[in-house]
Amino acid sequence: MDITIIVAIAENNAIGKNNDLLWHISGDLKRFKEITTGHTIIMGRKTYLSLPNRPLPNRRSIVISDIADECIPEVDVVDSIEKAIKIADNEKENFIIGGGMVYKQFLPLANKIYLTVVHKKYDADVYFSEINYDEWNIQTKEEHFEHDPPYSYLTLTRK
Repeated sequence: MDITIIVAIAENNAIGKNNDLLWHISGDLKRFKEITTGHTIIMGRKTYLSLPNRPLPNRRSIVISDIADECIPEVDVVDSIEKAIKIADNEKENFIIGGGMVYKQFLPLANKIYLTVVHKKYDADVYFSEINYDEWNIQTKEEHFEHDPPYSYLTLTRK
């Protein structure tokens, strides 16, 4: 099974504050849509609730919730990482889209990361786990220093 993380992090690994993004980079949002459309996306409940349009169109959503018997229309709701994996797509990539605890639990299982690095430090209440780059190959890198804030796209594959 292909488990892929897609995440945008600041230089200090910050990813969010008050259940919201720390920056608005339209190119990164377009890239996210392009990469994840037609696939299964897996996220925590708070991440799902933070989405401006729920569920995201043209994607199957799996939400991991700690609320017993929670039912969300048009969404598969499970209560564990294991159950999310069990019902994920065996034929295509499954994208982990947040939040912090969901990323942390899936990081050891992921075989690819679509990483956006925002070249700035932010105050946050959610951070991405430290990436051990010795465990990953950088397949592609694309820099956008003309943007404010500047950012880079990296595609990492597990060694």
